[in-house]
Amino acid sequence: MNPHFPTHHTPIVLYRNPLSGHCHRVELMLALLDLPYQSVDLDMANGEHKGSEYLRKNPFGQVPAIDDNGTILADSNAIICYLAAQYGDGHPWMPSAPKYAAEVQRWLSVAAGEIASGPCAARLVTVFGAGLDHPLAIKKAHALFAILEPLLAQQDYLVGNAITLADVAGYSYIAHAPEGGVSLEPYPAIRAWLARIEAQPRFVGMQRSPLPEATAS
Repeated sequence: MNPHFPTHHTPIVLYRNPLSGHCHRVELMLALLDLPYQSVDLDMANGEHKGSEYLRKNPFGQVPAIDDNGTILADSNAIICYLAAQYGDGHPWMPSAPKYAAEVQRWLSVAAGEIASGPCAARLVTVFGAGLDHPLAIKKAHALFAILEPLLAQQDYLVGNAITLADVAGYSYIAHAPEGGVSLEPYPAIRAWLARIEAQPRFVGMQRSPLPEATAS
């Protein structure tokens, strides 16, 4: 167990949907840091995330949220930044050098921007039936991958040659892009990057969803 986690504390509680990439982003960070946690799956189909009890944890009514022994936080990117800062294991999840710290922050913004509107949105349509523009989301995903592919052909991770918060934030929806109808076959460097993350000690994956009948390439 992470030596920075107080032995008298109870496990961190992660409120989640097991099919949410935002929630998996947090679960992956918890696992990589070797932090004790327990998952609470919300019945989102019946609106548990909009109930008064959960809204006290996250007034936006979104998952994920965590309760770290009374410290309650929401927003997946904010949570992984907190976990790395609070329970850092000596690994530079957020590099100290200003240039590299800024690059990590940029990829956190990409996770909330281009990843959310691309591979995440495409998967929302096929897995959750969201009323979004699926062809546009697929187009945005490939536009993003066209930027990532040459970058990851030159370096092992999004920021240099060590895994950082940038990779944790980017992994889930990109790894599960085929579930949204976005093929990863044209992108060997991206697939190699995903494999490097999956080879990390204590890596945990996200529950798989069925692939759509035709995966766009």
